[in-house]
Amino acid sequence: MFGTLRDLRVINASSVVAGPFMCELFAEQGADVIQVESTRVPDMYRMYPESWRQERANQRSITLNIPTPEGKEVLSRLLADADMLVESSRGGTWAGWGLDDETLWAINPKLVIVHVSGFGQQGDPSYLRRASFDSIGQAFSGYMAINGFPDPLPPYVTKPFLGDFVTGLFAAWAALAAYINASKTGRGESIDMAQFEALARIQGSYMTDGINFGKQAARMGNLDTVGACKGTQMCSDGWIFIAVGGAKPIAGMIHLFGLEGDPDFEGPIQSINRDRPERARKFNEKLEGFCASHTVAEVEQTLGAAGVAVSPIMGYRDLLENPHYQARGMFVDLPATPEGETVKGVRPVPRFVNNPSEIVRSGAPYDFDTRDVLAELGYAPEEISSLYDKGILRSDS
Repeated sequence: MFGTLRDLRVINASSVVAGPFMCELFAEQGADVIQVESTRVPDMYRMYPESWRQERANQRSITLNIPTPEGKEVLSRLLADADMLVESSRGGTWAGWGLDDETLWAINPKLVIVHVSGFGQQGDPSYLRRASFDSIGQAFSGYMAINGFPDPLPPYVTKPFLGDFVTGLFAAWAALAAYINASKTGRGESIDMAQFEALARIQGSYMTDGINFGKQAARMGNLDTVGACKGTQMCSDGWIFIAVGGAKPIAGMIHLFGLEGDPDFEGPIQSINRDRPERARKFNEKLEGFCASHTVAEVEQTLGAAGVAVSPIMGYRDLLENPHYQARGMFVDLPATPEGETVKGVRPVPRFVNNPSEIVRSGAPYDFDTRDVLAELGYAPEEISSLYDKGILRSDS
């Protein structure tokens, strides 16, 4: 018993990334999360066994053939005292099984139902049943069109699984908002979380300029629609990222580069923008020359002391050796699997002071908790064995 969600019970009938990530955030805060995997095929995310240990930590694992009559009966018992159901099939799948929202609320009126899909539960019928992955969501949302370097290079998929993780975050806050309301009113909620909509929502001025004024932002690498500095700079021994912005940091850089007294740099300057091309040219020449003649560590030290936002472009070995990562205990040893293996993972994020998150067990093997969970639901051992024999449950052994 730990965390702020210790009384929350979630049935996770989703797979791969977005839905399970939402559920994982709850599990790390003490919720009882039961992942229901299909008897036809395991969750595809099991292809990343080390990451599975992290992304399904604390979740109990059962198997169930949901669309069958016996599967629906098991599901009904699971949902009777659950707070949330999360599923991630194509739009309309559960309704096609005879498990529409009204049917689920007949089982539990307070249930929060979260439908996570690529294209949503409503809209143009020709889209709702389409397959989707993270890259498809990025392409359909307009997100991919603004990422990458100019033609003839192709648009980029922003990695890894950006759309999936963002969708999971949107779904998590929505589900908790619905849970709070259901706890007060006794009435459940259905949430239609379409992946492409989550990505469309986080495009800021790119989206508003595009839909209001017809401006299609050109792909420009790490530049944005206003700033003229590259961001990524090559030093004498590697790459660094410099976010040029703010009157005081820019004043310090103007002094460092010997540009004081130049009329192009008079007065307070908060950004080096492309609408002042001569200023941008002079500043960038000085910045590139400074970086090229110094190491990454020297540039970080000098510019950081002047209040400039700057960071080496860190690789994974750098993260392990970085003193700030070490001081915050960013990486932890995940609890051993039943086979006794241990791997490192990222500690729960964010940090709760009074009710800290915990990882008490790694992502479980397929079907690991099925017998225990069904026993909790009142099934006798012989009934459980019969369900295995009928293919309603499935063992991996």
